[in-house]
Amino acid sequence: MNQQSPPDLRAIVAGLLSDERLLRACAERDMGAVFRMLNARGASTRRIAAAVDITQGRLYDYINGKSQVEKLALFEKIADAFHIPGHLLGLARRSWEPAPAVAEHQRADRPPPDGDDLVAMDHFRNADRQAGGGRWYGAVVRHLSDRVAPRLVDVGSGPQVFAAAAALTEMAGWMAHDSGHDDRAAQHFARALPLARTSGDLSLAAHVAASSSHLALQTGDAARAAGWARTGLDLAAQGPRIPALTARLNTMQARALAAAAQHTPATRALDAARRDLEGAAAADHPWLSPFDAAALASESALTLRDLQHYDQALTHAEQAVALRETVRARSLALSRITLVDIHLRRGDLDSAVSAGHDLLSTSPTLGSVRVVQHLDELRRLLEPHRSYGPVREYLVRFDDARRARMLLLADLIPPPPGGTTA
Repeated sequence: MNQQSPPDLRAIVAGLLSDERLLRACAERDMGAVFRMLNARGASTRRIAAAVDITQGRLYDYINGKSQVEKLALFEKIADAFHIPGHLLGLARRSWEPAPAVAEHQRADRPPPDGDDLVAMDHFRNADRQAGGGRWYGAVVRHLSDRVAPRLVDVGSGPQVFAAAAALTEMAGWMAHDSGHDDRAAQHFARALPLARTSGDLSLAAHVAASSSHLALQTGDAARAAGWARTGLDLAAQGPRIPALTARLNTMQARALAAAAQHTPATRALDAARRDLEGAAAADHPWLSPFDAAALASESALTLRDLQHYDQALTHAEQAVALRETVRARSLALSRITLVDIHLRRGDLDSAVSAGHDLLSTSPTLGSVRVVQHLDELRRLLEPHRSYGPVREYLVRFDDARRARMLLLADLIPPPPGGTTA
């Protein structure tokens, strides 16, 4: 009797690439679930562990949910061993994957971006959304220094390399901000703007100005945020019409005006943002991160909250949560933080606690210092209500969840001398 040969691991994965469960596990970077699927289809734990060069004991920890894969090197081993396409795990295109075709862009006067740079940008952007910027900041900086910077001094490269440098430098700024390094983020944005101008891409320059406005808001400088928003709108007016870009800039202006308690101008700017996003579709831009209905709802909720229009803010906050895809882990977490915040300001403690439980289940392994900072602000709002039983019980779970997050962020947030961050 012939002994049946063990199933090929790559063949198993190939048969699962259209399976929603595998795609969801990859999007959430839940390697334990991936290993369980392989094992359920006949792959032994010994073969799985050997394929990715880990012990069976460690594999069992992943399968049983006792540990999570966190190191980039192990994600790369898993992708290469099982032939999981890199983009599914937020990785760069693997060496065994066929080179992607770069689509032609609608504007004939805008040369197409370098394919490798654009693919790298998409992979970094997807990984950042799912896992947080802190885990990917170094990889973006290395790509800039190793793959992009040498071409800036090559006269044969053309202006598009400056656009790639600007877009990736702006992304590095956001990742630095997500890691809690706002000074570093401001430096990246300051470098990105002249690179975008040198490329001749004024839409990209306006996009960088919008990011500088957002950072100024995060650091409490409303006047500077408003100035950057106006600069961005001036730049956008000189380039092709991109409604999503002007919507983002008008929203940043609305938030800055609301932070300065300028009610009527803030409302007008928010209305302009809504009209922009409802406008006719225009040519897509390869380097700009999207600004969609979910983003507008999220920013509208914050603007209206600052204007103390809490009922309207609640409507937009609920819409932001409903529209935000689960693969946008950080955006969903921030939207849920806003929702809890607004319930508290309205005095609805039961709804705040209910939304708060949903918040704690949102990507607990997300590597985002920024999310933890917002959680800490939220806790300060909850503390005065500790005498209410459901809030008191929720704070116990909240503190446990925060400690778990801080353990995962230990390599991003060094503990203070003589103490811990937990």
